[in-house]
Amino acid sequence: MTPSRFVAPLALALALGACSPAPLAIAQEAAVLAPAPTVDMPRSNATSQTAVLAGGCFWGIEGVFEHVRGVTRVRSGYAGGDVSRANYDAVSSGTTGNAESVEIVFDPRVISYGQILQIYFSVATDPTQLNRQGPDTGAQYRGNIFYADAQQERVARAYIAQLTAARTYASPIVTRVDRLTRFVPAEDYHQDYLELHPTQPYIVRNDLPKLANLRRLFPGRYTAERSA
Repeated sequence: MTPSRFVAPLALALALGACSPAPLAIAQEAAVLAPAPTVDMPRSNATSQTAVLAGGCFWGIEGVFEHVRGVTRVRSGYAGGDVSRANYDAVSSGTTGNAESVEIVFDPRVISYGQILQIYFSVATDPTQLNRQGPDTGAQYRGNIFYADAQQERVARAYIAQLTAARTYASPIVTRVDRLTRFVPAEDYHQDYLELHPTQPYIVRNDLPKLANLRRLFPGRYTAERSA
């Protein structure tokens, strides 16, 4: 990845695929259906909870979770680094400590935090890729679960241990688990990107397969109706 690709005018960046220097790169390999988590959040009367996840270009992760039943809102943004430099140009330089992330608001009466993580590990990201995801390289594309409290941390760490013990993946899981300090929404032109640009080459090659895998592996969780 080279910073020079980010100096293109916005229209050109959107046309070419700003999340990758190679918009025609090889698409994500077939998804791995991770087993359901054995440790999950306790039942509550809450109607809304939030998960913050990173695992590559935020366009694809946002696009996946916008079509998960029980998810009410998804936003692309930045987490894990210097808040004062949480903007696309700075984060893309790889010097801010931030990762491209998504904020997922969901109804825990419909889908649990652990089930959100099951979809994340199964179709939204490859947890064995260190500081990269597919054609995108750099720590800003790392796999990272940002927990909001001790319960989320417990579920995330237990699930990674479960997947590791089950040898779900051929290589070690390198997804980080860190406390969420702050989530900063990304620029408007990044929001709902997959939905608004379904024919863009990067989306076609790298992100539409994730959505297809969601529909194939989680038919009961998939909804054609997009969340807000």
